[in-house]
Amino acid sequence: MRKSVKKLLFVGGVFLFSLTNAQTTQLTKEQIEAKKKAAAEEKAKLPKPYHPEANAESDIRNIVKLAKKEHKNVVIQAGGNWCIWCLRFNNYVQQTPELKQIVDDNYIYYHLNWSPENKNEKIFSSYGNPGEKFGYPVFIILNEDGKQIHTQDSAVLEEGSGYSQEKVKDFFNAWKPKKS
Repeated sequence: MRKSVKKLLFVGGVFLFSLTNAQTTQLTKEQIEAKKKAAAEEKAKLPKPYHPEANAESDIRNIVKLAKKEHKNVVIQAGGNWCIWCLRFNNYVQQTPELKQIVDDNYIYYHLNWSPENKNEKIFSSYGNPGEKFGYPVFIILNEDGKQIHTQDSAVLEEGSGYSQEKVKDFFNAWKPKKS
């Protein structure tokens, strides 16, 4: 009798756990769907700075010439219009006066597209394919001569569902050109 009661309690406990877990999973699925919907709405409102049709090789060659002329470094923000974190970062920098000022004073900025339409494989390969290692966005810093001097994983700049102003400011300040 004792074994039967223990077995019944065990089976009942497993059933109760399964039922509770199923309800929790259902809530999680609903929460995931709500987050997906919110992200899609946010993405629809943000500017789309990436251009799959662009000739990235030519564009980068031209911005390096401009960077040399203006004694600035180059920030290549690699990603795509499909990437909510890429769009958030772009918008955050553009809408935060202190960050925008640092960028405008020290960098020529370029959005290097990576998408099914145009993966820019030759360009990404020349920079060591950082998207494969870090995901997107990923930042590639070039000096005024076009030499790659740093690659930055964007995850370390995040805070909550956005970016940390202090971390982003420190990143831009760390890689701006040394003024003589």
